[in-house]
Amino acid sequence: MVLQELVVAVLVVACSAYATWTLMPAAARRGIAVALLKLPLPAAIALRLRKHAVASSGCGCDGCDRSPAARPPAGAVQPLTFHRPAPRRND
Repeated sequence: MVLQELVVAVLVVACSAYATWTLMPAAARRGIAVALLKLPLPAAIALRLRKHAVASSGCGCDGCDRSPAARPPAGAVQPLTFHRPAPRRND
């Protein structure tokens, strides 16, 4: 019975910490991440915290299209593609 209560307590604390971190404003998350990076942490945890320690662009997208490798070289010609609209049905 004690082991079950311990597991439940650990799960509740972990879920509460996750929910707090997720719903926390980005500025507060960034401050906490910077403070935690001063501690000796495992590499995997430090890597995740480094992502939160830098200010994001604010657009909410840090996907692969933002990568410098995905950008075309400066002055590259990019073709425009025009698509014909679908015909309207008369209902």
